[in-house]
Amino acid sequence: MSAIRIEIINPKALKLLQGMQELNLIKVSEEPVSELTSYLEKMRRNCKSAPDLDEIANMVNEVRAERYGKK
Repeated sequence: MSAIRIEIINPKALKLLQGMQELNLIKVSEEPVSELTSYLEKMRRNCKSAPDLDEIANMVNEVRAERYGKK
């Protein structure tokens, strides 16, 4: 068995997938989307250059090091 991730653009495709699931050809399960990922996607819609998750994590680690490293 192999697993793939599919992004559904047209709602009619979902009906096709559900029909295939009813015929026991495939199994459809939803992946949970993290709140951070959904928030970042929302914020990036109107922005041409946005940092990726690694850059954000690095920035957060730098701020934490400054804040908690001085004590």
